[in-house]
Amino acid sequence: DKLKDLLELLPEHDLPEDLKSKHCKRCVVVGSGGILHGSELGHLLNQFDIVIRLNDAPVQGYTDHVGNKTTIRMTYPEGAPLSEHEYPPASLFVAVLFKSVDFNWLQAIVKNETL
Repeated sequence: DKLKDLLELLPEHDLPEDLKSKHCKRCVVVGSGGILHGSELGHLLNQFDIVIRLNDAPVQGYTDHVGNKTTIRMTYPEGAPLSEHEYPPASLFVAVLFKSVDFNWLQAIVKNETL
Protein backbone atom coordinates (compact mmCIF):
# COMPACT_ATOMS: atom_id res chain seq x y z
CA ASP A 1 0.00 0.00 0.00
CA LYS A 2 2.83 2.36 0.84
CA LEU A 3 4.42 1.82 -2.57
CA LYS A 4 1.08 2.32 -4.34
CA ASP A 5 0.48 5.59 -2.47
CA LEU A 6 3.98 6.78 -3.30
CA LEU A 7 3.66 5.96 -7.00
CA GLU A 8 0.46 8.03 -7.14
CA LEU A 9 2.45 11.05 -5.94
CA LEU A 10 4.94 10.80 -8.79
CA PRO A 11 4.31 12.61 -12.06
CA GLU A 12 3.96 10.64 -15.25
CA HIS A 13 7.42 10.06 -16.62
CA ASP A 14 9.42 8.49 -19.35
CA LEU A 15 13.04 8.43 -20.39
CA PRO A 16 14.36 11.73 -21.76
CA GLU A 17 14.07 11.83 -25.56
CA ASP A 18 17.82 12.06 -26.11
CA LEU A 19 18.30 8.91 -24.02
CA LYS A 20 15.40 7.05 -25.63
CA SER A 21 16.75 7.75 -29.09
CA LYS A 22 20.29 6.54 -28.31
CA HIS A 23 21.25 3.26 -29.82
CA CYS A 24 23.43 1.92 -27.06
CA LYS A 25 26.36 0.47 -28.96
CA ARG A 26 29.04 0.88 -26.32
CA CYS A 27 28.24 1.29 -22.64
CA VAL A 28 30.46 1.51 -19.59
CA VAL A 29 29.65 1.30 -15.89
CA VAL A 30 31.94 3.34 -13.65
CA GLY A 31 31.88 2.30 -10.00
CA SER A 32 32.92 4.21 -6.92
CA GLY A 33 35.75 2.01 -5.65
CA GLY A 34 38.63 4.26 -6.70
CA ILE A 35 40.28 1.67 -8.93
CA LEU A 36 40.52 4.21 -11.77
CA HIS A 37 42.54 6.71 -9.72
CA GLY A 38 45.82 7.25 -11.51
CA SER A 39 44.67 5.41 -14.64
CA GLU A 40 44.30 8.49 -16.88
CA LEU A 41 41.46 6.71 -18.75
CA GLY A 42 39.09 9.67 -18.67
CA HIS A 43 39.43 10.43 -22.38
CA LEU A 44 38.63 6.80 -23.22
CA LEU A 45 35.60 6.62 -20.89
CA ASN A 46 34.16 9.80 -22.43
CA GLN A 47 34.06 8.07 -25.83
CA PHE A 48 31.40 5.54 -24.77
CA ASP A 49 27.84 6.16 -25.96
CA ILE A 50 26.40 5.63 -22.47
CA VAL A 51 28.33 6.22 -19.24
CA ILE A 52 26.60 4.87 -16.14
CA ARG A 53 28.07 6.02 -12.84
CA LEU A 54 27.32 4.29 -9.55
CA ASN A 55 26.81 5.85 -6.14
CA ASP A 56 28.49 9.16 -5.35
CA ALA A 57 31.75 8.54 -7.19
CA PRO A 58 33.14 12.04 -7.76
CA VAL A 59 33.90 13.38 -11.22
CA GLN A 60 35.17 16.88 -10.52
CA GLY A 61 38.87 16.86 -9.80
CA TYR A 62 39.26 13.36 -11.27
CA THR A 63 38.28 13.85 -14.91
CA ASP A 64 41.72 12.76 -16.18
CA HIS A 65 41.07 9.36 -14.62
CA VAL A 66 37.26 8.88 -14.70
CA GLY A 67 36.15 11.20 -17.52
CA ASN A 68 33.43 13.81 -17.22
CA LYS A 69 30.58 12.27 -19.18
CA THR A 70 27.63 10.97 -17.17
CA THR A 71 24.57 9.66 -18.96
CA ILE A 72 23.00 7.88 -15.98
CA ARG A 73 23.82 8.10 -12.27
CA MET A 74 22.43 5.18 -10.21
CA THR A 75 22.56 5.11 -6.44
CA TYR A 76 20.79 4.32 -3.22
CA PRO A 77 19.41 7.47 -1.56
CA GLU A 78 22.17 7.48 1.07
CA GLY A 79 24.77 7.27 -1.70
CA ALA A 80 23.42 10.22 -3.69
CA PRO A 81 25.99 12.94 -4.37
CA LEU A 82 25.59 15.92 -2.05
CA SER A 83 26.90 18.50 -4.52
CA GLU A 84 24.53 19.81 -7.18
CA HIS A 85 27.52 19.89 -9.54
CA GLU A 86 27.51 16.07 -9.59
CA TYR A 87 24.07 16.12 -11.31
CA PRO A 88 24.76 17.30 -14.87
CA PRO A 89 21.57 18.62 -16.51
CA ALA A 90 21.97 16.24 -19.46
CA SER A 91 22.16 13.12 -17.26
CA LEU A 92 19.49 10.93 -15.72
CA PHE A 93 19.49 10.27 -11.97
CA VAL A 94 18.13 6.84 -10.99
CA ALA A 95 17.37 6.24 -7.33
CA VAL A 96 17.56 2.57 -6.47
CA LEU A 97 14.95 2.00 -3.77
CA PHE A 98 14.60 -1.23 -1.82
CA LYS A 99 14.50 -0.45 1.90
CA SER A 100 11.52 1.06 3.72
CA VAL A 101 13.59 4.13 4.60
CA ASP A 102 14.32 4.62 0.87
CA PHE A 103 10.62 5.00 0.18
CA ASN A 104 10.32 7.47 3.07
CA TRP A 105 13.17 9.44 1.48
CA LEU A 106 11.43 9.57 -1.89
CA GLN A 107 8.14 10.62 -0.32
CA ALA A 108 9.92 13.45 1.55
CA ILE A 109 11.58 14.57 -1.70
CA VAL A 110 8.31 14.54 -3.67
CA LYS A 111 6.37 16.33 -0.92
CA ASN A 112 9.25 18.71 -0.12
CA GLU A 113 9.27 17.49 3.48
CA THR A 114 12.11 17.19 5.96
CA LEU A 115 13.26 13.65 6.61
